Amino acid sequence: MAIAGASQVLYLKEDLVAYECDGYTMSKGMPRAVVFVKNAEQVSDIVKRLNKEKVPYIARGAGTGLSGGATPFGGEVIISLVRMKKMLHIDLENRKAVVEPGYVNLKLTQSISDKGYYYAPDPSSQYACTIGGNVAENAGGAHCLKYGVTTNHILGLEVVLPSGEIIEISKDGIPDQPGYDLLGILTGSEGTLGIVTKIIVKVLKNPQAKKTVLAYYDDIQDASQAVSEIISAGIIPAALEMMDAIAIEGVESAAYPVGHPRDIAAFLLIEVDGIEAGIDDQINEILTVCKNNHVREVKVAKDEAERALWWANRKMGFGAMGAISPDYLVQDGVIPRTRLPEVLANIAAISAKYELRIANIFHAGDGNLHPLILFDATIPGESERASKAGSECLKACADAGGSITGEHGVGIEKSAEMRFIFSEQEMAAQTDIRAVFNPEDLLNPGKLFPTPGRCVEIRDKDLVPVKGT
Repeated sequence: MAIAGASQVLYLKEDLVAYECDGYTMSKGMPRAVVFVKNAEQVSDIVKRLNKEKVPYIARGAGTGLSGGATPFGGEVIISLVRMKKMLHIDLENRKAVVEPGYVNLKLTQSISDKGYYYAPDPSSQYACTIGGNVAENAGGAHCLKYGVTTNHILGLEVVLPSGEIIEISKDGIPDQPGYDLLGILTGSEGTLGIVTKIIVKVLKNPQAKKTVLAYYDDIQDASQAVSEIISAGIIPAALEMMDAIAIEGVESAAYPVGHPRDIAAFLLIEVDGIEAGIDDQINEILTVCKNNHVREVKVAKDEAERALWWANRKMGFGAMGAISPDYLVQDGVIPRTRLPEVLANIAAISAKYELRIANIFHAGDGNLHPLILFDATIPGESERASKAGSECLKACADAGGSITGEHGVGIEKSAEMRFIFSEQEMAAQTDIRAVFNPEDLLNPGKLFPTPGRCVEIRDKDLVPVKGT
């Protein structure tokens, strides 16, 4: 309390309950305390004190993460960065901005849009998630197909290391300097290598033109084929999204209904942007591809208001599941685009096996799937069935040549499933890197990599052979 002040520390149980998990609610633990910090020096002093006492700690932003990355196992001190929320510097001439980690993602675009600029990474939680959290998870979003995920927009970082030392990486915002790629290794390290206290981000000039297409399909295979053909035609949309029938039921039952037909199998939401001269040609080619793949109806947004409504409906996708199910578990697998029909069929089989509905909302253009397993935690055994169904969905993605996460991270949720894509030797190399930064594993302990206890869980699932356990 002496470092931050007594008013900046929470320690009573009734205050700590709000910090027992992040957006992944399947695992929970009570922190020892929560301390709100206001600058890097405070973070450094607190880390040094916790190191001295051998007390584990976790950095936390808005708590919107979906894999348990900010969830305590019990006894950690949470260092909350939400009050470090200032825009420190804006340099539009050189297209960069400097923000604190608690700065909200969408606020950055809102603060510079009138000057003709924006920040590209746009996770669905962008109205609440912080840029510091985005760095930790290497967050993506609907428009990452064309513009890339967070790591493609980070120019520099200030970081408090687990030793308490404050370092600056690419201080002047020039990331491609000789030596180790520290920006690359820290972005997406899920708060296990250091605590980010300042971020230099790239901002982009608003495109001259932007148009959005909505296409309804009676068959998911036709929609999936259209996705592949659009990319094969040499068009890289800014976004290429898909929702299936269950997901449509959810969004049409919640806020921002569009009036999507309830009897379709799926819809595609396709957006192209760029210089005005070529936009209509791209749109016409997309319309042709959609029609050649048995589209029921395809239309172009008639104005900005209609486009905004379509996107609000899509961005409500995860939260809208609450309108049709008491609980849901969202997964985050990645597959090659060409394997979409096969993997979606496997997910449907998993849904039938566990007798749980699974909605699919995903970034179809880059094969980043988000199966949402719907369940009721009050029914005995249903949470466990949902967890097993989620793991099998990830196994289906890995077997198709994909990955267990594209943007949500591993955290607690997917640590056992790391063996679906990495060998023991590969995971050992990663833990060796963590040990260089975080030798005593006091910073966000127990995340990312499977522990011996979870090896047994994998063996019980009979999903993959487990070595050395």
